[in-house]
Amino acid sequence: MPIYMDRHDLPDVVTAEHVAGIHQADLEIEHEFGCKGLTYWFDENRNAGFCLIEAPNKEALVEMHDKAHGGIPTKIIEVDDKLVDSFLGRLKDPQITKDSDFEFVDSAFRTLMVIKSVDVEYKKNTNDDSYLSDSIEIIKNSISSFEGNIVKKNNQSLLVSFVSVRKAVDCAIELVNNKISTTNNLKIGLNAGDPVANGEKIFEDTIILAKRLCKVVIGDVVISSLVRQLYMDESMKDSSKLKFITSLNSDEEFFLTHFMDFIEEKYNNPLLKVDDFNKVLGQSNSQLYRKLKVLTGKSPNNFLREYRLAQALNLMTKQKGNISQIAFETGFNSLSYFSKCFQKFYGILPSEYYKTILDDI
Repeated sequence: MPIYMDRHDLPDVVTAEHVAGIHQADLEIEHEFGCKGLTYWFDENRNAGFCLIEAPNKEALVEMHDKAHGGIPTKIIEVDDKLVDSFLGRLKDPQITKDSDFEFVDSAFRTLMVIKSVDVEYKKNTNDDSYLSDSIEIIKNSISSFEGNIVKKNNQSLLVSFVSVRKAVDCAIELVNNKISTTNNLKIGLNAGDPVANGEKIFEDTIILAKRLCKVVIGDVVISSLVRQLYMDESMKDSSKLKFITSLNSDEEFFLTHFMDFIEEKYNNPLLKVDDFNKVLGQSNSQLYRKLKVLTGKSPNNFLREYRLAQALNLMTKQKGNISQIAFETGFNSLSYFSKCFQKFYGILPSEYYKTILDDI
């Protein structure tokens, strides 16, 4: 049976005791709807509650809530239990004492860290198992010492969940100051948020911005405006460590979000040009150039070309077509121009790179 997580936006007057009672009301009638309430989280600072429930479908979940207490979820998403456990640390109610009367406060709000090894040399983008594995134990130990939990990992990147924003930022600073940063050219992005927001996957909105901060913004450690504010609050306004990192303000995040949304949707259109960015983003040529240059160090044209090359490299590595097909699928209208750009950026012709992949099979 599928597992769902729902979100409830709660009034300010709701307390942990109220939420515990609501949870118990669900458990008392869940059998009538073929549901099984697994656990819940309550964030008293943000007036949000999240339920984890096995149910035959979303409709049964809503009907159960409606009959039990009338609290209709704001949003419901289907989730993977292993991911929920990795992000939030549990899949059932914590151990309850008699004195607590089934009442507990446990926020589902998390700070998420994306760690990526970055290198423009083509060999760094292959499936070489030694790419991150040489330093992975050092990275894991550092994450563990700051009470982080690795949610996903591959040879080039990690996704990590932290309860404490202060520990997440301190961990990031330690990682980039460690010698492994020089060896692996680490970049880190940090964002914070709830498991259920606008997206259809758990922590989707939070992860998207964290990845973008990591991948495209200048700086070894880049944090969102929310992470900066929360870090200041949690660290009692001590901002001394923030001098080691890059933080975006809300206007920069707004621009980055809309720019990347547009790039990801339209990059494969060979007719796409800078003027198209201006129309969508409401920027003049000079404004677009200046803002993007500050954030990424690249002009709009260079950014688009390198983004297309990265997508092409990924498709080639996964053997998702021949070179000609991939070139046109990623927005290049000339195979010779694609080969020229690819060789200039990665130091190898696409045909030679493809040969190295096939030789490894």
